[in-house]
Amino acid sequence: MDMLTFNFNTLFKSHRSLLWFVVFALRSGIAATQPVLTPEEAVSLALENSFGIMVARNNAEIAEINNTLGAAGMMPTINANGAAGFSQSNVHLELSNRDTITSTHGQTMSKSTGVALSWVLFDGGRMFVTKSKLNEIEALGELNFKDTVQQTVYSVMAAYYNIVSQKQQLASINEAIIFNREQVNILQTSFNAGLVAKTSLLQAKIDLNVYLENAINQEYVILAAKRVLNQILARDTDVDYEVIDSISVNYIPDRDELLRKLNTSNLNIIKAQKQLDIARLSMREYAASRFPRINFTAGYNLSQIDNTASNILFNRSYGPSMGATFSFPIYQAGNINRQVSTARLQIESASYIFENVKLRVSTQVQNALTQFENQQQLLNIEMENEALARENIEIAIQRLRHGQSNSLEVRQAQESYVNSHTRRITFAYNLKIAETRLKQLVAEL
Repeated sequence: MDMLTFNFNTLFKSHRSLLWFVVFALRSGIAATQPVLTPEEAVSLALENSFGIMVARNNAEIAEINNTLGAAGMMPTINANGAAGFSQSNVHLELSNRDTITSTHGQTMSKSTGVALSWVLFDGGRMFVTKSKLNEIEALGELNFKDTVQQTVYSVMAAYYNIVSQKQQLASINEAIIFNREQVNILQTSFNAGLVAKTSLLQAKIDLNVYLENAINQEYVILAAKRVLNQILARDTDVDYEVIDSISVNYIPDRDELLRKLNTSNLNIIKAQKQLDIARLSMREYAASRFPRINFTAGYNLSQIDNTASNILFNRSYGPSMGATFSFPIYQAGNINRQVSTARLQIESASYIFENVKLRVSTQVQNALTQFENQQQLLNIEMENEALARENIEIAIQRLRHGQSNSLEVRQAQESYVNSHTRRITFAYNLKIAETRLKQLVAEL
């Protein structure tokens, strides 16, 4: 009996190994025709092609272009001016000495040109505040760009490992199909020998067909997931590719280190701080409007007038000029006070937003850490559970072959194994997402 059991076990394992080899060979032959896209390659493609990143990069460049001394009002402006005119008139003049001057169709031609310079020498320090504000706006544009990059990388990783998990789920379904085929073959042999009822054989065939349907549906799920990733990568959604077949879960977060560097690394917190700084500078800009303004002006002008209807037939003048203008706001209908009051409220709102962002991000980190720890524990338990369920299904099939059990026992064991495998895949994916989320929150993606 022991020798018979040993031969049966050897035959059973060889039979199932052969089936697995056939499935693997078929899948490898299909996969060999498609390029394997690694997570690093997917991230690289997204950074290169993502429309969101392109827009964020342009916005950052716009902020950089606008951050100049001229935009802050610290540089002079120089303009070249020119004018020309022509007029025709009839003139009749009677002078005090009784002389009369009469001109018919008299023509006057005037031309002028010049260069004018205007330079604000003092405006209450507003120009320096504006330059500081432009610096902060440029820094905020760069932060928005980095945040978009981090969000894009997170989306790529989530979409990529979703495909991996869905393909693992398909592999689980294919393995279940192999178990179902073995069960059908055993029951077919037993039915032919008159050892089991036909209902058991029919139910086994029904179960097999259900798993075949599940495999077809799972292929569609994988295809849809690939299209989602292609969309994130900003390429044709019909581009086909393969992904790696495993999810690495070797990340070990340091809770204290994450919380310590959160306020200095999280991009949302830093952006909220920049918004608060910009609001404060805006109020200083408005407050500077209360001070006097001094402009320096200089220029060089040339003008010429030709007049056939006057005693002065030709007049030309040219030469440099310079001066200064002074203005002091005495009454502005309360606009300056209104602007300052509004800016003060905006500072208050920006401060509230800043504190809220810090609290929200802290909560997100705590939740991500809890999620990571929970999923890690669940994954460790389920890996053991899956091994037990796998051994259970193998024993159940052996017992069925020996006539020591029925198809219901095998079906329950098979469902237990498939469910355990599904849970293990889900826990591994959730663990990877929690890891990616933690890295995103401290800008380490």
